[in-house]
Amino acid sequence: MTTRNFLAFDLGASSGRAILGTISDSKLSLKEIHRFENQMVEINGSYFWNIFNLFSELKTGLKKCIRDFEVQPESIGVDTWGVDIVLLDKNGMIVGLPYAYRDPRTDTAMAEVFKIIPKKELYLMTGTQFMQFNTLFQLHAYKRDESPQLEIAKDILFMSDSLGYLFSGIKKNEFSIASTSQFLKPGKLEFDHRLFDAIGFDINLMQELVLPGTVLGTIKPDIQKETGSSNIPVVAVASHDTASAIAAVPATGRNWAYISSGTWSLMGIESDYPLISEEILALNFTNEGGVEGTTRFLKNIMGLWLLQECRRTWARDYNYTWPEMVQMGLNAQPFKFIIDPDAHEFLNPGNMPAAIAGYCHKTGQSEPETHGEVIRTIFESLALKYRSTLDAIREVSPAKIDKIHIIGGGANNELLCQYASNATNLPVYAGPAEATAIGNIMMQAKALGAVSSLEEIRQMVFDSFETKVFYPQNAQNWEKQYQEFKRLFS
Repeated sequence: MTTRNFLAFDLGASSGRAILGTISDSKLSLKEIHRFENQMVEINGSYFWNIFNLFSELKTGLKKCIRDFEVQPESIGVDTWGVDIVLLDKNGMIVGLPYAYRDPRTDTAMAEVFKIIPKKELYLMTGTQFMQFNTLFQLHAYKRDESPQLEIAKDILFMSDSLGYLFSGIKKNEFSIASTSQFLKPGKLEFDHRLFDAIGFDINLMQELVLPGTVLGTIKPDIQKETGSSNIPVVAVASHDTASAIAAVPATGRNWAYISSGTWSLMGIESDYPLISEEILALNFTNEGGVEGTTRFLKNIMGLWLLQECRRTWARDYNYTWPEMVQMGLNAQPFKFIIDPDAHEFLNPGNMPAAIAGYCHKTGQSEPETHGEVIRTIFESLALKYRSTLDAIREVSPAKIDKIHIIGGGANNELLCQYASNATNLPVYAGPAEATAIGNIMMQAKALGAVSSLEEIRQMVFDSFETKVFYPQNAQNWEKQYQEFKRLFS
């Protein structure tokens, strides 16, 4: 029996992990090798990622895999969140800490760019959802602010690209993460030079685009020496974390929607082609690159970030566990407050509970008085947002949607999964929770010939990991609350 080992580095906006995936007898098993925190760094009112610390943690993960767990992986791959970029100088050195997408410098960037490229025209050119932190708007902010970093920048890499570069020395832009930038032609492996020209940016700073599952090169000799690694491949997986997660959905056909649930909730469908029209522009959905030529048609929803930030604020006085917070929400009165999770007030407020209270007051409601009320408000409002997003998807989807797959960390939150089923009146299949790491591992496996197709990947995931099914409850009451949600926020 052949056993094959692959090491995935999965980085989110709040934490990162090194996960060892082992394929044996056509099944995949996982082992967490290393876990570490990832937080934005605030410097003089701006927010950055400490990429040097992140790379150090990844090397620690590789060392532990080899020395502590006595496994030399066949390859490594890195996935991260999208849109954020790293600048390199002519010597290939990183030019300062990369900005984090929640930095306020892009607060006015969309309106400024729309004066150069009309909103409708920009959407029809890219098919990308408008969010103020898309790479296009970030680069505009660099130009507008006359950033001295641009004077010495010679190359641009996305976050996952940059970490792959630090391991291998090879500079490429992987397709799935580049598709979050608002610079790609829809569904094509090609940047649109007209967009760079419009904002006065040199397209030559971008790299060659490569598809998920491309072998970049091998680990550099100095990294081999430091970690004890052999000369193993570095694979450009589906390096946008959502792209990796969707590759691991244990589903067949097209009659399903997904929610990749974590700091963000990414809700959408998998399509054989981009879906772009003026109607879809009004709905503000995005088309992002997937595996094997698929398109991820989805909407970004402010997900468990709201709860994470509440917990961080309350941690000054209360050290709540996640199960305790779920129970507190369950004990609170149902449907006492409703918020729109995507309101701008929740992007990076500093004090999330206060922001939620202020938003309730602003929308003519009373304010939550207990932590349990705040928690229940978040869970119920997220579920209602899922319903509104599902209704929008159904307006344009070529396929009937009869179930929802929730993957990622939120799949472990049974209360949220049940609420999602209640609100959408559809069965919800929860799991696997480690979908992003699984997708990362399986694209490495595909690159090295251990599996041959997306269909085979999903079958192996289905055979290897259990899912829990949630069926709708109290449908009539949830429908009533959804109508109130639409009245307040449509």
